Amino acid sequence: MKCISIDLETYSNINLQKSGVYKYAESEDFEILLFGYSIDGGEVTVVDLALGEKIPDAVIDALTDDSVVKWAFNSQFERICLSRYLSDMGIPLDPFHNNHPLSTECSRFLNPKSWRCTMVWSATLGLPLSLEGVGAILGLEKQKLSEGKSLIKYFCVPCVPTKANNGRTRNKPNDDMEKWKQFKAYNLRDVETEMEIQRKLSRFPVTDAIWDEYHLDQEINDNGIGVDIQFVTNAVDFDNRSKEALTVKMQELTNLDNPNSVQQMKKWLADSGIETESLGKKVLAELIQNTPPHISDILTLRGKLAKSSVKKYTAMANALCSDNRVRGMFQFYGANRTGRFAGRLVQLQNLPQNHISDLAQARGLVQSGNYTAFEMLYDDIPDTLSQLIRTAFVPQNDNKYIVADFSAIEARVIAWLAGEKWRMNAFANGEDIYCASASKMFGVPVVKHGINGQLRQKGKCAELACGYGGSVGAMKAMGADALGLSDDELKKIVMDWREASPHITDLWWSVDNCIKETIQKRNTTETHGIQFSYESGFLFITLPSGRRLAYVKPKIGINQFGGESVTYEGVGTTKKWERLESYGPKFCENIVQGIARDILVFALQTFRCCKIVAHVHDEIILECRKDVSLDVVCEQMSRTPPWADGLLLRADGYECSFYKKD
Repeated sequence: MKCISIDLETYSNINLQKSGVYKYAESEDFEILLFGYSIDGGEVTVVDLALGEKIPDAVIDALTDDSVVKWAFNSQFERICLSRYLSDMGIPLDPFHNNHPLSTECSRFLNPKSWRCTMVWSATLGLPLSLEGVGAILGLEKQKLSEGKSLIKYFCVPCVPTKANNGRTRNKPNDDMEKWKQFKAYNLRDVETEMEIQRKLSRFPVTDAIWDEYHLDQEINDNGIGVDIQFVTNAVDFDNRSKEALTVKMQELTNLDNPNSVQQMKKWLADSGIETESLGKKVLAELIQNTPPHISDILTLRGKLAKSSVKKYTAMANALCSDNRVRGMFQFYGANRTGRFAGRLVQLQNLPQNHISDLAQARGLVQSGNYTAFEMLYDDIPDTLSQLIRTAFVPQNDNKYIVADFSAIEARVIAWLAGEKWRMNAFANGEDIYCASASKMFGVPVVKHGINGQLRQKGKCAELACGYGGSVGAMKAMGADALGLSDDELKKIVMDWREASPHITDLWWSVDNCIKETIQKRNTTETHGIQFSYESGFLFITLPSGRRLAYVKPKIGINQFGGESVTYEGVGTTKKWERLESYGPKFCENIVQGIARDILVFALQTFRCCKIVAHVHDEIILECRKDVSLDVVCEQMSRTPPWADGLLLRADGYECSFYKKD
């Protein structure tokens, strides 16, 4: 046996979407119902575990044999579920004595080393992250059976007790044998579809390097991050008490039954002479600034009541495993146009920042459950709880966190890629890039809090907005409105930035020209060390690391302005598969972010022997002994990958006893 393709159908009373597979498989009533498999591409067999059939011994042995490759679509699910199954059978998960790379924390899980994921393979080619979606795009003969969702709902999740079902809370095979027969066919079809995907994508194999990155991702997910459950429980209680008080206060002021209702609130505003289509965050802020005091006060209360970021505490509690760690928060290749990781469950990528000066004191009051003092000291309880979300993550076993991140990683990468020497020199000299940019743009020295310091903010807005072809709209999105400048003045800043960075603008249009030529002529082109090729309906962009970005069915079209543009198929903002439009600067953004991602992965590999508990964009969080040196961690993280000669990196960091933004 060289490889085995696997698909499971399971039952648990835990909500998989809210809690993730690690918590899901910990449930006391977790059960594998069906085990579909194919050995070395042969005929598919379905083992009906729910009705007493047994998985063959040879297959059981293969699950713990790292020389046998295991395939599945979203293989993390199968690996974690089978880890629980084998443990319940009393079978050692690791016959070679703690072979899992993170054996201390992860000995309960099968080593990811021998697992491959068809979903990851699809993602490397810009395809959807669902089996049904990939099957539809590839036009497979044996696509996922359409009735699968209803069968999963019937057999895999608890049901509502009714008279018709004799008050049962779960449907079992004998409750509907015809449906069970269909369910087994569905399981078999899933394995066939997964194998068809492998055959269809065989022209574009995933490199060993990317599989190794995937295994590292799985190790980090297996490790998880510690949570202070007492703190989380109290934070949820504080939020509920605060919301209850805010609701009562707003009911007194507005006479509304539910002041948290958007419709009721909009009607109340309309009755007060204020029409609005939305009560979103930005609109609400504008209304607060432009309405009479008695209304703006109510809208301020409404903003506190509607604050949703505190729901992160509930998300933590939902996903918390029995050892007080949250696992499964990172999706490898979740952003498939760059290969970046995506967040799952708690979504670390969009946590609110903390700005309050007495963070430890505020956290201590929540941890101890002292609501009276908390209410007395902090006027805006939802906002304060929101700023404390990061602090719910705590190191275990008397360890500490070291948090380190790359300084201005995208600005450094694009300067290096484009050969913008003055920018590279500014980084080499340790200069503030916003001051350096403003100085270059306006031709005068700019020093933070010093000479011409007022120009730094213009430089900052331009740096954040203009690197990928952004203009006035991008400037405003990055906070330029606060500068009080007209559109003409903002346009002048954009032009000044582009004139100060001619090599970056050249990079945009060189990339644009290469991509168009590659699509039109089906040939291979290259610029700035980036290669563009066309193969079997895919545009590939090869990064300096050797990793490739993929774009499905690229074409040359006409944009809304009458000029040429590139279109390709992908998942758009509506979460649907559609034709998307792009151009040189936007492709440059994908390229730069893809390179930044590769640099992060290089750093993660450097710290593979450490306990990496999380990573966010360009930041790594290590849980380590108190004698580990912060300076050494930052020095190691600043190492330039061998494929990025000349790129100067810098990592800054700090130590903490709970996670926070320094």
